[in-house]
Amino acid sequence: MRYFSLFKYAVLLFASLSNSSYAANGDEEFLLARAAYNQKNVIALSEYTQQLQHQKYILAPYAEYWLILLNLNDLDNQSVIDFINAYSEYPFADRLRGEYLKKLAKVQDWSAFSAELPNYAQEDAAVACYAAEASAVLGDATSLEAAKPLWLQAKEQPSNCNNLFDRMQAANVLTEEDIWARFRLALNDSRITLAKGILKRSKSYEPSQLKLIDKVNVNPSDVLAKKTISFKTRLGRELNLMALSRVAKTNSLQAISLFNKVESAMQAEDKKAFYGRLALYAAQRHEWQALDWFKLAGETLSKEQLAWYARAALRNKNWPTVVAVISKMDAGQAEEGAWRYWKARALKTQKQTLEANTLLAKLSAERHFYGWLAQDELEGFLTAPLATHKATEEAVQAFADIPGIQRAVALQRLDFKWESKAEWAFATKAFDDSQLLAAAEFAERKNWHDLAIITADKTTEMHDFALRYPTPYRNIMKPAASEQAIDEAWVYGITRQESRFIDSAKSGVGASGLMQLMPATAKWIAGKAGIDDYHHGMIHELETNIALGTYYLRYTLELMNGQTVMATAAYNAGPSRAKKWMADEPLEGAIYAETIPFSETRTYVQKVMANAHLYAHQLGLKPITLKQRLGIVPGKAATVSSAYSDGAELNSANLTNPNTINDSSTIELQTTSP
Repeated sequence: MRYFSLFKYAVLLFASLSNSSYAANGDEEFLLARAAYNQKNVIALSEYTQQLQHQKYILAPYAEYWLILLNLNDLDNQSVIDFINAYSEYPFADRLRGEYLKKLAKVQDWSAFSAELPNYAQEDAAVACYAAEASAVLGDATSLEAAKPLWLQAKEQPSNCNNLFDRMQAANVLTEEDIWARFRLALNDSRITLAKGILKRSKSYEPSQLKLIDKVNVNPSDVLAKKTISFKTRLGRELNLMALSRVAKTNSLQAISLFNKVESAMQAEDKKAFYGRLALYAAQRHEWQALDWFKLAGETLSKEQLAWYARAALRNKNWPTVVAVISKMDAGQAEEGAWRYWKARALKTQKQTLEANTLLAKLSAERHFYGWLAQDELEGFLTAPLATHKATEEAVQAFADIPGIQRAVALQRLDFKWESKAEWAFATKAFDDSQLLAAAEFAERKNWHDLAIITADKTTEMHDFALRYPTPYRNIMKPAASEQAIDEAWVYGITRQESRFIDSAKSGVGASGLMQLMPATAKWIAGKAGIDDYHHGMIHELETNIALGTYYLRYTLELMNGQTVMATAAYNAGPSRAKKWMADEPLEGAIYAETIPFSETRTYVQKVMANAHLYAHQLGLKPITLKQRLGIVPGKAATVSSAYSDGAELNSANLTNPNTINDSSTIELQTTSP
């Protein structure tokens, strides 16, 4: 039945293309070739591939690639290498190289594997494990030690990595301490199955121990209260620490109470580990005691813990501690825009103006949330014009003539969106700023707003903000924002972040359309707005989606008493959470955003507010600084509407919405596609 559906899809898609002016000779055979590949029908795929080659169809190499994949185990090495070399300018070439390397490793042809490995450009844990194993087999004594990072992961690694880990353990490179270190990582990340597998490598492992893990996982507080598990073994230490961490994740006071009962049995390092976890969770819940607990955790803190240590200090306006914590971060973390900005702000409070302004001046040249905030801290920057560059017609045409882009256009026409974006990313990966802007202009003319934004966002010195922040559908957007009496720049900022103006966008949890509304939310809004004939299909209609989305934005803004930064958080995570994240006292909007506990929502709010800041310029609206736009979030004592009735929380599924797009300088190509 599944195979029939795939074939039927190919036929129906070709039929739809045939009724348009965009169909090309070879489209039918190409779609049927893909259906044959999905069905693993080598005979049919071979026939369609020959037809496409005869027609010199632009996408014929894809059919050849699919045929190679199906026949990979039967082909000699030279045939595969010849194909990869012949199509080295195609994005699928390196993916095929990865599959070829795995084939060589499975038959332990380590010489051929090592010869081809230097040409492989992608990151693949399975290939990395094979590479370390190959080096060890071929006599590199250091390869097993160098492979330690592959072991120290709080996630499942590909199954072939177990061969490498077995070899590492046999050579005493993977020590008992390494086993317990990963065991703790897995428990901290609630990966119980992985933790059990790791435990089986310990010298002290016994099958009955697995039941203890389950017991802690089911009822950690009961295990601690009854002192079910002894602290005398390493497993006992780890499981009791796991139990304390689990309780701390939801209730600090209960965790401290249980900790006090078992503290005398704990080792010093385990106590510090407990305080580190407790402090992290408390900081994320905005509890004032978090700073004290971080101090008790000692110096061994993870990047996440250091970040929340700094955020807890920000929340408490403890600027000296902000500086002190950032100084403990490694160079990479300390160089992140967030920590350079907050360090500069903290230094200013301590009258270290020269050092602060030096940090801010460099940061202000960067085009992101913290860069705009840095500008606000430096007098005179707001009046400086935004540097722009417009691509020439010749540059756009030169881009259009690139073979990979012509393939991207053909793939997009056939709804092969993943492959189309892969061609785009491959073709533009080494572009300079002027080439990127020509590419973005080409994408915008095709109404590929998402690609235009992603590509224009990658420039570093030459910018075209009209391409970074396009204003499609303004004939609908502007009156909708006006009718709801909300800021049009904010509406555009939300929409850019939600869908990048792709009106067909749909998330894995069901949010749909330009403004990514959940079906229940849309139905509730339609009832409030008096749309009597509303039905689910209307959520995909452009005007309806914008009308419902702007209505919900206005409603959410009213719930938040006009606090845009809170309303933005509410649109993503729900109004009750947005209110919960307020402080007892008034809080600077930038600090409110920085201390949102959910990383997805925190990034979302920062990007939306930065978007709105730039859209005000694009739309010719009255400019205000980003800091002013973020405003001051009132304390909890202030009156904030609690009318979270009806559908006020219905759109909070965005919190786990995989289709909510994060601005990035690269195109994400993670997929199961071949």
